[in-house]
Amino acid sequence: MTPRPVTVSTELQLRLVVPGAASLPVRSGLAYDAKDPYAVSVAFHTGVGSSAETVEWTFARQLLTDGVTAPVGQGDVQVWPSSSGGEPVVCLSLCSPSGKALFEVPIPELVEFLSMTYAAVPTGSESQHVDVDAELALLLWAEPET
Repeated sequence: MTPRPVTVSTELQLRLVVPGAASLPVRSGLAYDAKDPYAVSVAFHTGVGSSAETVEWTFARQLLTDGVTAPVGQGDVQVWPSSSGGEPVVCLSLCSPSGKALFEVPIPELVEFLSMTYAAVPTGSESQHVDVDAELALLLWAEPET
């Protein structure tokens, strides 16, 4: 029997929605790690060459999953299904103190990524991948910030 993967990642081309202008392509990476089984990360690759940066957001895997079929989320991260140019997309709205951004994520690629994450860690088994003792030790023995 082949062991299930503990990490899943993929590269996607998202579209940054720009009010009053054409949307812009943004190379992005989606990542899932069974060590943090409730979360997914999206890394947005900005700039080119020496000015290239990566901006990473981490939020609930369930938020992306639910957002494929219905509007979900409050506050900083909101997700909802839509279409763009006749193609199905998921809109991903992100807000931070430094600004807001709206991205369109192609649904077929997103669903494929999410399916791989659920193959790695099925719904309901997430807690089996969390080392509760280690997490508690970190909380209880952490040095106070000065």
